[in-house]
Amino acid sequence: MYLVCVAVHHRLRHTYVFGSVSMRKIIAVYIMANYRNGTLYTGVTAHLAQRVLIHKMKLNKKSFTALYQCTMLVFYEVHTSIKQAIIREKNIKAGSRQEKLVLIETMNPAWRDLFDEINVF
Repeated sequence: MYLVCVAVHHRLRHTYVFGSVSMRKIIAVYIMANYRNGTLYTGVTAHLAQRVLIHKMKLNKKSFTALYQCTMLVFYEVHTSIKQAIIREKNIKAGSRQEKLVLIETMNPAWRDLFDEINVF
C-alpha cells in the first residue's frame, strides 16, 4: 500500500507533499551520505521509506542530514525488532569510519541511492 505523505512542519507551519511512499513497516538501521566517501549519518527507524524521505526533503533545516546534505541512502540493514535495531545502530555508531565504509562497500559498492529499492510493495 502506498500513501501520499503530507506533513506540517511544527515550527514553520508549512505543508509539504512528499509523494508516494511505501507504508510497509521496515525496521532498519541505515546510513545516509552526501556523496561517495563523504559525510555519513547513521540512524534507526521502524518505517524506513518514510524516514529516508524526511531526510531527503530536509524538513528540519537544522538537522545533521540537512546541514550536510546527506540525502542518499547508501546502506540499510533490516531487523525484526526495534530493540535489536537500536543495539545494532549503537554498535555501528561506536565503530570507526572505516568500518562504516566497509559496510557500505559490501552492500552497495557503486554507492547508489537505495531509496527506490526500499520504496516498493
